[in-house]
Amino acid sequence: MNIKYDRRDFLKRSACIGAGLALGSMSGSGCANQLTSQPPEIKAAPIDTVRMGFVGVGGMGSVHVRNFLNIENVEIRTVCDIVPEKVARVQKWVQEAGQPEPAGYSRGETDFKRMCENENLDLVFNATPWRWHVPVCVAAMENAKHAATEVPAAITLDECWQLVETSERTRKHCVMMENCCYDRTELMILNMVRKGLLGELLHAQGGYLHDLRDLKFTPSGEGLWRTAHSIRRNGDLYPTHGLGPVAQCMNVNRGNRFDYLVSMSCSSRGLNLLAAEKFGPDSPQAKQKYALGDVVTTLIRTVNGQTIVLTHDTNTPRPYSRDILVQGTKGIVRKYPEEKIHIEGRSEPHTWEPLENYAAEYEHPLWKAHAQKAEGGHGGMDYIEDYRLIQALRTGTATDMDVYDAAAWSVVSELTERSIANRGRSVDFPDFTRGKWKTNIPLGIIEG
Repeated sequence: MNIKYDRRDFLKRSACIGAGLALGSMSGSGCANQLTSQPPEIKAAPIDTVRMGFVGVGGMGSVHVRNFLNIENVEIRTVCDIVPEKVARVQKWVQEAGQPEPAGYSRGETDFKRMCENENLDLVFNATPWRWHVPVCVAAMENAKHAATEVPAAITLDECWQLVETSERTRKHCVMMENCCYDRTELMILNMVRKGLLGELLHAQGGYLHDLRDLKFTPSGEGLWRTAHSIRRNGDLYPTHGLGPVAQCMNVNRGNRFDYLVSMSCSSRGLNLLAAEKFGPDSPQAKQKYALGDVVTTLIRTVNGQTIVLTHDTNTPRPYSRDILVQGTKGIVRKYPEEKIHIEGRSEPHTWEPLENYAAEYEHPLWKAHAQKAEGGHGGMDYIEDYRLIQALRTGTATDMDVYDAAAWSVVSELTERSIANRGRSVDFPDFTRGKWKTNIPLGIIEG
């Protein structure tokens, strides 16, 4: 099995690849990088008032609509959803907020294409099921609109390249809205890293550990489609919540990049056991074979020599966790199960202390500035990520997360599937930036 690293240069590269190349050796190979030019820089002119269209206004889509209605210089012009009642509900919200009624689109699953073709918009926001993330973003960019999508941005390696290529060709932003990068604790940790409190970074942990068994057997919302992924895929299906924040701390795509990973999964038990209890041992749900291992563990190494342990667990009984931990040469900080920190020379030897002891000194400016408005929506991080996107578009500055981040964080899904299918064999990451990571400037501490 070969990884198709870069579809654009496949024919050029075939001589370099040779016959029978092992899994993972194509992606990120020196030969591949020599054949690919550096990507163009994606810049956009400032937009005074951001005209938005929404695709998918269920649970998360509705949260974002509410946020954008509370951000200045935003107009919600269009709403698209396969459920007409959801479109009507958002139209009512927009009118109640003092804006004109947005146009509604609800003629089936692909009506977003008609919206992108017909409407004069600056930004299309996508909160649909995973399989529609790439089609919606591509339709937006192909019609001269910036794109923002819920996580993950893509499911497959080819889809990741499709987002990168389309963004570069159209010169439109494609932003994956990873809200966990804006949580209070994650922002505080990033501030600590930038100020050198932890020293040189060595290791990190992250993950998505969330008991979704009941949701996967619910005949509505995400239950309509999440279960299908568990049936046919075995890998880290939802990597970005835990990976995104630590990737930013480690300057991935900005002076560093992911090099390779190895991944393993345990047996699949949780969904069958719960289904037998809920529906009976002879029910179709209990007899269904689920490919997804209950716990998927992945080890990533960066080119700068750091390691990351990434965990995916949505099928076992457990409290929610994103397993955030960052270890440096001067100290360590963690978020779960309690927010704790140890800094050499400041903390008592061999002893944790509350992270809150450091809040006055290391609270992130974004959180200080917007804590009062950042209510609801996962503790406020949804509002801050939405605010930051609009701020970047209005000022014509770089977005905090770009299409290369969307690709590098999302591609973990397919790479882990490939590694697990090959007995934990290492798989190289593609370099979506084609070498530009070496000169890209790290994400700084953005003022509020």
